[in-house]
Amino acid sequence: MPGWAIRRLPHLLLLLVALDIFYLSRIWPDFDALAAGPAQVSAYIQQHRTEHPEEALHWVPVGRRGQSATLRRVVVAAEDARFRQHYGVDWQAVRKAARENWEAGGIRRGASTITQQTARNLFLHGEQNLLRKWHELVLALALEWHLDKDRILTLYLDIAEFGPGVYGVEAAARHYWGTSAARLGHARSLELAATLPSPQYHNPATRTAAFQGRLNTLRHRVPPFP
Repeated sequence: MPGWAIRRLPHLLLLLVALDIFYLSRIWPDFDALAAGPAQVSAYIQQHRTEHPEEALHWVPVGRRGQSATLRRVVVAAEDARFRQHYGVDWQAVRKAARENWEAGGIRRGASTITQQTARNLFLHGEQNLLRKWHELVLALALEWHLDKDRILTLYLDIAEFGPGVYGVEAAARHYWGTSAARLGHARSLELAATLPSPQYHNPATRTAAFQGRLNTLRHRVPPFP
């Protein structure tokens, strides 16, 4: 690298940091508004409306009272077993995923927590890349600082995608079974949890082999609660 480029490198890095801080300031949420009331329209829902204006979109945020206790416990057990213990990032899961991905020679396992997924769905969109993962991390830590665990879980369940154009557990319960999320028991809660990794293709309507395989895994891993 030429000497003049090396001398300018610190200035370039400072510029990039300043631009990133400016970007985060533009999307920085109002945490007081997030702490109570209905879930806001997420970045993913906005993106869906923009990219697929001709498609029906189902989204009915209901809050904690509209989500059955069984559903909440099943999703935590399936998606983020240490949700109540970590502070936004599960470093134990990160290390395990890194080791498995290294041994497999590719991305086979993720380690995003419910908090990280909530931050991503609420505030970010676009393709996965290292910069977006950094923003996801910053926003997840901020969510943990400003909101309690129950509120984060409530927001997650109200905005997560459960099928093409189906967002939130209430819309999912109505779409797949004609009932409310408050009435979901263990079996149907497992089906929604099995949908989360790839809702566009593997869900209670398509019942693909991948969906069935994950559902069977969850049935063994998350037995009915006493």
